[in-house]
Amino acid sequence: MEKKHLKQLEIPKWGTYLRGRWRECFASHLSFKEQQEIWMNDFLWHLCSWEKVKCLKQDDAVTAFLQQDKVKCTIFYQFIDDAYLYEHADTLTIKDLPYIEDDMYYNDMYVMDWNNEWTFNMTHETNCGPYFIQRK
Repeated sequence: MEKKHLKQLEIPKWGTYLRGRWRECFASHLSFKEQQEIWMNDFLWHLCSWEKVKCLKQDDAVTAFLQQDKVKCTIFYQFIDDAYLYEHADTLTIKDLPYIEDDMYYNDMYVMDWNNEWTFNMTHETNCGPYFIQRK
């Protein structure tokens, strides 16, 4: 069988939509007020750092991300509307992610599978994250 290769497609201006979808899928158990109280308007990943969802952290989060079936997933950011769609993504690793540590706009990054079953989040905070959430 032919091995499919990782394919990256830029999807400009999808950031707002994907951040909203992420909220619907992973934070809908919180009211809008509860989300505001944990500063989710600033950073979606506060859902994890404030322990408002069951999630894996640090090395456990990375391991869970690497073990996922990643047929298709999206990658988006907290502060910019650049986003990417990855197809044939089973080989996607941390090193492949378009994460720029020294750029404040690219260092709060979210990976979400196409079916919205899981998310992997990297943060600008060295003592927070990465985080991994698996929907039930």
